Order: sequence, then C-alpha cells, then structure tokens
Amino acid sequence: MELSAVKTSYSYWAPIYDFTFGRITGRGRRRAVDYINRRKGRVLEIGVGTGLSLDRYAPHLEVTGIDVSTEMLDKARRKVAERKLDHVVRISEMDARTLAFPDGHFDTVVAMHVISVVPEPERVMEEMARVCKPGGEVLILGHFARDRGFLAALERLLAPLANVIGWHSDFQLDRILGVPALTVTASQPMPPFGIFTFLIQRKAEAARAAA
Repeated sequence: MELSAVKTSYSYWAPIYDFTFGRITGRGRRRAVDYINRRKGRVLEIGVGTGLSLDRYAPHLEVTGIDVSTEMLDKARRKVAERKLDHVVRISEMDARTLAFPDGHFDTVVAMHVISVVPEPERVMEEMARVCKPGGEVLILGHFARDRGFLAALERLLAPLANVIGWHSDFQLDRILGVPALTVTASQPMPPFGIFTFLIQRKAEAARAAA
C-alpha cells in the first residue's frame, strides 16, 4: 500500500478501530505483549495505532510507539495521559521505513498487524533490525497468505481491496524473512482460529552480525 492510502484508510478507521479490528485481534495482541513483558529494557512498537496494547505492557519496560496516522496517534496519546501510563515514554508520528532512532537502541522491536499494510515491508524489516540491539528480538504478529484451501481462495478474492480494508489479505511470509542479521526462533499460531502468526526473530550478536 502507498503511504497516502495507509493514512487515508486509517483516518476512516480511527473512530471505530478499537471496537472492530481491535476486538478481533485483541487476544493475539495480549499474548504477544505477555511474551514481551518477560523481557527487559526498551520496546519499540511499530504501528502503535490507537494504543490498544499500551496499558498491557509491564511497568518495568520503557515503551516507544510510532505510527503514520495522526488520528490514531491522537487516541493513543489520550490513553497514555488518561491512564497515566508512565512506562510509555514516547508516541511519535514516523514512517517505519526511516526510523529516527540510533542503531541498536531497543531490546525488543514489535509490529502487530501492520507489516502487511506498510509500503516496502522489506525495508521496514531492515529498519526494525537496525534499531534492535544485537541479541535482541524483532517480533511480528500478523496474517500471512495460505497456499491452499478455501481461506487461500478468499484471501486472493479480497486482495484487490487492500486500500479499502487496510491490509493485504494475500501477504506472503517470505517477504519479511530476508534480513541477514535476523534468525527465526519461533513461529506460533495465534487466535482467533490460528489465522494470525506470531513470529519471533533474534538479531545476531555484534561479532556475527559484522561478519
């Protein structure tokens, strides 16, 4: 999707996002954040949207959220203020293809239900890996296309509507597996009905990454 299409789509979705797509993806998000809460240090959430996950992060973490949708971010900032989420240190409007953070800044970088939406997802993955510390983890929660069956046919049918529904139903997992510094350590089906996948990738330690 083009960046302008993403912004337009989510400006429409912002007022009802929490009660529609947010409800559908809620259980998977909670499981992903529960996993992150067992980790330490700085967390970057790519595509933080309306801040659906922000109040679930553990207080020992230092959370930063970015998104390209002004309307979504307005809602996220209100949640941070109203719920006094002191562990959320920054909410910024930013293009995930050009992250304004130094190399190796975050212990965990996560994108939930956004990688099939962003323009140039391969470039986004490279940026996520760049700002992740050596030995840190890059986490992806999303839907990836099936090869066969009824759902695969439905995904192909919905594919031309990407700019309307706000995500690519036929997004291929291979598109985000090409970053040399990242190694997949786990892939878990997530609710509802296992239609989403939680992908855990570890960034190589400094010496290996340099090689």
